[in-house]
Amino acid sequence: MAYSINPAVQATNTPPIAEAFSWIPAGSGKRPFLNLSQAVPGYPPAEAMQAHIARLAGRRATSFYTDILGIAPLRAAVAGRMAGTAGEVEAGDAAITAGGNQAFCMAMNAIARPGDNVVLPVPVFFNHQMWLEMMGIDVRLLSTDPALPLPDPAAATRLIDERTRAIVLVSPNNPTGAVYPPNLIDALFDLCQDRDIALVMDETYRDFTGRAGAPHSLFGRPDWRDTFIQLFSFSKSYSMTGYRVGSVIAHPRLIGEIEKLVDCVAICAPHIAQDAALFALEELDDWLAKKVQLMGERLAAIDSALGQPGLHYKRVTSGAFFAWVRHPFPGRPARDVARTLAQRHDLLVLPGSMFGPGQEEMLRLAFANAEAADMPEVARRLIESQKI
Repeated sequence: MAYSINPAVQATNTPPIAEAFSWIPAGSGKRPFLNLSQAVPGYPPAEAMQAHIARLAGRRATSFYTDILGIAPLRAAVAGRMAGTAGEVEAGDAAITAGGNQAFCMAMNAIARPGDNVVLPVPVFFNHQMWLEMMGIDVRLLSTDPALPLPDPAAATRLIDERTRAIVLVSPNNPTGAVYPPNLIDALFDLCQDRDIALVMDETYRDFTGRAGAPHSLFGRPDWRDTFIQLFSFSKSYSMTGYRVGSVIAHPRLIGEIEKLVDCVAICAPHIAQDAALFALEELDDWLAKKVQLMGERLAAIDSALGQPGLHYKRVTSGAFFAWVRHPFPGRPARDVARTLAQRHDLLVLPGSMFGPGQEEMLRLAFANAEAADMPEVARRLIESQKI
């Protein structure tokens, strides 16, 4: 090549899921391959949604752009859903994006520039770190207790300086599955408010907390717009990963800045997908409740399987679509453990090292596309790997 490549992009790791997929053995083995690498629901969208999408495809209007920030009814519906019964969120506080990752990227580009820094608790969601590094934004890694990986507000305080623009949370957490308690979220909001920085919270898995009621009360604060930026994705709740619909909720001034970014990146989220997301919010509450229950059953099944006698892999935390597990091979790189599980034991998981420093003892098991009945077999293959 005669031309150059942006060094910041070149220095960024290969997409982790693509790397993990490269470990899958070629050809068919003697037993089904179990893929617990990616948080993708193993069931299709609701039949009613599929029928609705088929009808939408026949409408000429759905082949056109929408408003950059999304169709008005969806912006209003997202605002209402996130506000719940105790909050105040208006349609003008919401932007629709082409997925949750784009929501993060647009929000961060709107508030930070090269040379600024953002605080990410470890373990991190790798796409967040990748984007910030490619944009020249310094990542300040916030260490957490390996036994209970929740961010400590006091430790976060020590990382903040005049170039800090945000603390980013993911709850329920990817990769650990941990659900952040409301009082911790409140404390981090107060810290960000005191330091005039943003609290950015990715709530892609908010429907899978395993708890009744809202996951936090921030939208009930009259001044939430001054500090809080919320991100959401329809992908996991409604099994729409390929349709690419997400949202940002923030101060209308920031939404106006995000509009400029979205216009230059995707112009708008896919029109059909936006209409499908609106249908989901209006018509699929019962369907979603059943899927939340299903995921709860899968979570209980993997927790039970990981407690089997003779299994030396130990669950640290679990929740939403994830189990965060310590492998039993001291000093052995997590990538080596994960690659061996894929190539010799027909089980694909992600190594903890993909989620930041200090995670070499850890593995992430994403069980959303596995049946509850598969979980004992997962444990059997883990036990099998201990004998090598």
